[in-house]
Amino acid sequence: MLRYLTAGESHGQALVVIVEGLPAGLEITVDEIQVEMGRRRLGYGRGPRQRFEVDELTLIGGVRHGRTLGSPLAIEIKNT
Repeated sequence: MLRYLTAGESHGQALVVIVEGLPAGLEITVDEIQVEMGRRRLGYGRGPRQRFEVDELTLIGGVRHGRTLGSPLAIEIKNT
């Protein structure tokens, strides 16, 4: 079972996502996540500003050498 926790505000300094329940050894890259984040920007009901904003994200925990560790995955998404 996956569990998601978020912290931060959309107009604050950054958002943080914690994902629990990922198995160890799963390949994951910032580039793969960026592709999925790009899909969000073009969704229905998004304002024109969303189309040119870029989500800058960093894997800050739970990953080493491109593979999950089995511990919670922490992702920081900076507001630009």
